Amino acid sequence: MAAPSEANILAIDLGTGGPKVALVSTRGEVVSDAFEPTPLVLTEDGGVEQDPEGWWNAITAASRRAIADAPAGTPPPVAVAVTAQWVTTVAIDEDANPLMNAVSWMDGRGAPYARRAAGPGPRVAGYNPLKLARWLRVTGGAPSLSGHDPVGQILLIQDRHPDVYERTRAFVEPGDFLTARMTGRIVSSAESATVCWGTDNRKIDAIAYDDGLLKLSGLSREKLPEIVPSGSIVGELLPARAAELGIDPVPVVASSPDIMSAAIGSGAVADYAAHLYVGTSGWLSCHVPFKKTDPFHNVAALPSSIAGRYLVCTEQQCAGATLAHLRDNLLGAPEISFNDLVAEAGECGPGAGGVLFTPWLNGERTPLDDHHVRAAYANLSLATTRGALVRATLEGVALNARWMQLHTEKLVGRELNDIAFIGGGAESSLWAQIFADVLGRRINRIAEPRKANTRGAALLASLALGHVRVGEIPERVRTAESHEPNAANSARYDELFDEFRGFYKANRKMYTRLNRTNKGATT
Repeated sequence: MAAPSEANILAIDLGTGGPKVALVSTRGEVVSDAFEPTPLVLTEDGGVEQDPEGWWNAITAASRRAIADAPAGTPPPVAVAVTAQWVTTVAIDEDANPLMNAVSWMDGRGAPYARRAAGPGPRVAGYNPLKLARWLRVTGGAPSLSGHDPVGQILLIQDRHPDVYERTRAFVEPGDFLTARMTGRIVSSAESATVCWGTDNRKIDAIAYDDGLLKLSGLSREKLPEIVPSGSIVGELLPARAAELGIDPVPVVASSPDIMSAAIGSGAVADYAAHLYVGTSGWLSCHVPFKKTDPFHNVAALPSSIAGRYLVCTEQQCAGATLAHLRDNLLGAPEISFNDLVAEAGECGPGAGGVLFTPWLNGERTPLDDHHVRAAYANLSLATTRGALVRATLEGVALNARWMQLHTEKLVGRELNDIAFIGGGAESSLWAQIFADVLGRRINRIAEPRKANTRGAALLASLALGHVRVGEIPERVRTAESHEPNAANSARYDELFDEFRGFYKANRKMYTRLNRTNKGATT
């Protein structure tokens, strides 16, 4: 816990598992923080949803606890910063009240609607080629054919919940829902708005909706929020909301998606400085000075939260979630700590005794946009131990990240070295070494890796308020430990990587046959 500073930011990080709320100094030091869990709602038709009112209740509880836990004499916050899970749709009315559960980024029920929007006629990679060319040229991406973004989600709501659709003032991302609730102003940050695939991103400092793009997707401009610049002040915290949070009314900064704030909180703000995130999901990313897209592997450079810059966006659907699934669902041992499980994995050598794990519990996005594919443990024997299963899980997530790395480095045109490692997965020295060996790159575990998002959101607010400059951010983020690749282990993982990709190629048709009637996520 840091000592009291001259100024603090109340930073809210709304993750899938629940919000973290922290008091963070304008220097990027976490003074105090608290977490409140929020559950997923698994619907009978295979959907994955969350309750926005539950988010708010958890945020206010965590905020009051974080403030109470701050050292005596800690200055009150001078602003509120918000970062949140992305590609999740919240339908709100004109008073920013949610009209139904939020449709999660994990929800695949929008796939049929997204595929319909991607047509008609002959297709390239699943898209009408003229539509695809327009999307890529103007916005830099295209609606996910697996339905895991606002296009499929909004069209799903329009079809299955027409009463909600009619009453909706705006479909917003979770972070923009929070800023609307706090200020009464319904807006979207420029970078948050890009995943509706209806914005013109060619002029990085003048992002705006493009009516032609919205028409391609079947979205209504009237149902979308006003766009405001990244890092701008949305408004002042309403007195009633301030009282719920336990603070005085202060400015509220435009929200940032989690991948954007994580990049800041990792310290990797220079062009081509990479960071790897492993939480519920995972990604490999870096800032770049250009807009570019690989539509075949779901890698795209989209507007970042730093003015004038783009951020390479990738998405591994399940990363840390795979370890939780193994412990809680397959082993049925939620009482065992993750540290104990990882210790067992450390007793098993590289390759997990030949066990291969594919981490596609909820389909995949990068480098596969395949909502049919599922996870598997392959090559088990009577000699397979629990430690081997855990080790295979850690390695499977890393092998999928290597596949993501392959196409990310192709897009940026260079190797990504000295990768900053953040998220809950970065608390494990073993997992960091596995990533170093699998990716063949130095991995730098960042200090307090779970706090990267709140730290990043606070630093973005500090930028907006003039307390810090972009070039000063790296020196405010500490590295806890660095991990160099082990050549012998890397050779073993080269072999496993070939088998990993071959496993998908050999079984993808089977997954399609088994799961083509599954309209949403695996429950």
